[in-house]
Amino acid sequence: MLLRAVYQAPEDRKPAQAPRRGLAGRLALGGLGAALVAVPFTLLAVLVLDKWEPLARLDADVANSFHEFVRSHSWMVTTFKVLAIVFDPWVFRIVVVVSAIWLWRRNAKRLALWAVVTTAIGGLLGVVLKLVVTRTRPSFDDPVARASGYSFPSGHALNSFLCVAVLILVVLPALTRGGRVLAYTVGAAVVLLTGVDRVALGVHYVSDVVAGWIAALACIVGTAGAFEIWRREHGQRPSDPSEGVDPEAADEIRDG
Repeated sequence: MLLRAVYQAPEDRKPAQAPRRGLAGRLALGGLGAALVAVPFTLLAVLVLDKWEPLARLDADVANSFHEFVRSHSWMVTTFKVLAIVFDPWVFRIVVVVSAIWLWRRNAKRLALWAVVTTAIGGLLGVVLKLVVTRTRPSFDDPVARASGYSFPSGHALNSFLCVAVLILVVLPALTRGGRVLAYTVGAAVVLLTGVDRVALGVHYVSDVVAGWIAALACIVGTAGAFEIWRREHGQRPSDPSEGVDPEAADEIRDG
């Protein structure tokens, strides 16, 4: 719904005017807007979490119960530790960069730029939020895993959501209806499993994971909205979120 609201076009559209900013400038403005939305929202969520006892108790109960369950099954500990490596933020970032290089070579240059800039903005946003909130991680007498840095929001959750969304929005124009269903299904599974992994290993609370997803969504909405504005300023037709961020790149993605 958020993306659809951003993409909604006015009924009487004026003729396209000469663009006043380049693509990079538009993406930067969109990222700034997303950050301004995400930071106060996330801070409010932290205040509610710290002061509202029912939510704080729920966070602690889930963390303790899940950690104890995983700790009692050695195969689960091994599995979740492997997943933590496979779903590391840098793995997602590398996949996006490789995809961007592939897009650039296929002459889908503005789409490649959007993917890289969005991923960079989201990663930076996660770091800034951690430093602002400075929430400590869950603590256990016999932890199954350890992680450095602050807890809120989860960097793994943020970057998995962000990068999966970027990759899906990039390839949507070239996918069939069945391909889109598959992309959404696999993407959702990866994002959800990444979040579960962080709680299972006892390095994040559930609220950390949810906050990461929200911050990633804000970043996607901001940069996708900026990209859509840039497209219209260049005389392109209004697009729908189901078409991805750059429907005109479909031929380049399919054929090169």
